[in-house]
Amino acid sequence: MRQTKVIGNEAEDAVIRLMTRQGYRFLVRNFTVHNMGELDVVMMKGQELYVVEVKSRLEGTAYADPLRSITPKKRMRMLNTTKVLISKYNLFDMNVHFLAGCVTHRRDGMIQNVEIVPF
Repeated sequence: MRQTKVIGNEAEDAVIRLMTRQGYRFLVRNFTVHNMGELDVVMMKGQELYVVEVKSRLEGTAYADPLRSITPKKRMRMLNTTKVLISKYNLFDMNVHFLAGCVTHRRDGMIQNVEIVPF
């Protein structure tokens, strides 16, 4: 099986490609605040800011629902990190939405499906 980091990067690439085709604009990827958290992908559309937590799962396995892995603690870290991002990029007038980018891949890492869902 391919290295986890490589598959994760390819999953983020797939989410960015899909959302770009749907009219979103890319803002930043892997925005990290030390001791606070990381935002996988941040996109914009009009006055809307979309923070996307990307979850990649192996096709045909009994993995739990990717949304279940976004725990209350993870959500709080995302919220706090998003506040820093808004301040850094002066995005105070934006409406913020949190989404999950659920990516399914084969054992060789080939992306099979990408779905963007709110949480």
